[in-house]
Amino acid sequence: MSFSISGKTAIVTGAANGVGLAIARHFVDQGARVVFADRDEAALEREAGQIAGEDGPARIFAGNLSEKLAIANLMSLTIDAFDRIDILVNAARLVALSDPFNPDDQTVEELLQHNLMIALRMSQAAAKRMIKQAEGREDGPLGSIVNLSCIAARVTRPDLLAYSVSSAAVEQMTRSLAVAYAPRRIRVNGVAFGSVMSNHLRSVLREDDDKRSEILSHTPLGRIASPAEVSDAVQYLASDASSFVTGQIITVDGGRTLIDPVSLSAH
Repeated sequence: MSFSISGKTAIVTGAANGVGLAIARHFVDQGARVVFADRDEAALEREAGQIAGEDGPARIFAGNLSEKLAIANLMSLTIDAFDRIDILVNAARLVALSDPFNPDDQTVEELLQHNLMIALRMSQAAAKRMIKQAEGREDGPLGSIVNLSCIAARVTRPDLLAYSVSSAAVEQMTRSLAVAYAPRRIRVNGVAFGSVMSNHLRSVLREDDDKRSEILSHTPLGRIASPAEVSDAVQYLASDASSFVTGQIITVDGGRTLIDPVSLSAH
């Protein structure tokens, strides 16, 4: 079975920076038609503006996806540009610290809204379109949804309470939607990652010389992942190579969750 996603249409949220941007770029390189979606319009233009355009393989969509109208507009832009939706990657994530002794309800609600509810509403909207565009088709996969999570869903760090809870919720949502959408031949999976050399982590390491050695000492493979290694895992789940895989969370962490103590940051 081929890992190819060439000719397929994908929406990637959180695509203005970090892992989401890496996935969106990787998909374009692999021959997919991609809509880069994020709320940061300036970053989208800077990172994807050159490949977006009427005849290009990509489009950009800037909007606040916590608003239902923005999701509807994103779906319309995708259909207008590429006629269909085959793949959805929910890569938009928000990280914030929280105090477990004095929980900030606003922070918990914000992370649940951004990390869980946007992914849920995007999944629902994409699934409806996948079903509609396959009317009259009796067999074969209809689409693939991939949700990004974090090892914080399984590794306890109290000051990441809100982020950990939202990540765990995304993983349970993934399993629930996988069962719900399976009869319609839509697969739903997830990728949970550990330390990835994003711009954010790179800046953290510049400010804290001990952080790199701390992460490496608690990662059996002894290094930090590149964004491409997460992108490859997402491509596998998006492609027909994983045609009998649904409801699974692939962990890309170099073995860290096998030995990780509670004290180490889940970057």
